[in-house]
Amino acid sequence: MAQSARALLLSRHRYLLRFEDLEDCYSQATIELVARARRGRLQFSSRAHLRNTLELRFVSRIRDRRRALSGRSPAEAMLDGACSLGGAGEREIEVADARADVERRAILRLQLRSLERAAHSLSPDQRLVLACQIGLQMSAGEFCRRFGWSQDKHRKVAQRARARLRQLLDEPDRGA
Repeated sequence: MAQSARALLLSRHRYLLRFEDLEDCYSQATIELVARARRGRLQFSSRAHLRNTLELRFVSRIRDRRRALSGRSPAEAMLDGACSLGGAGEREIEVADARADVERRAILRLQLRSLERAAHSLSPDQRLVLACQIGLQMSAGEFCRRFGWSQDKHRKVAQRARARLRQLLDEPDRGA
């Protein structure tokens, strides 16, 4: 009986709430009657009586929901005004708040600026070796083939570049 009355009741009251909210209200009303039937306290004179009771429960749930949306429940009112990021029938899109860790991002930005300033103090060869190692993930063998360096020269320049960069980053701010 609940399944046969569903379409009619949802369409009759569609102007009162969104479809999802009407579905929730209808489900709540139906569950209340099913729970009452399981306890053995569901006594109706006819199917029409049962249908009317279901509609009364449904309308009662709709009124409760509208009352919550009209201001009795600020959280419900806020959620009702929110827009879904997914389309109708689609999964909702989860959004990460990129600003949530502001302090960490600010510290990383400062460190990156310090690294950039320090890198300008390196020799062009040192900058080239570090850029290829870090930025391009280039192996020493590939670097040597591409630029015509020996393995020893690459190793020594890379070691000196890392040591010089560490030294520059460890120095207190030099008036920059």
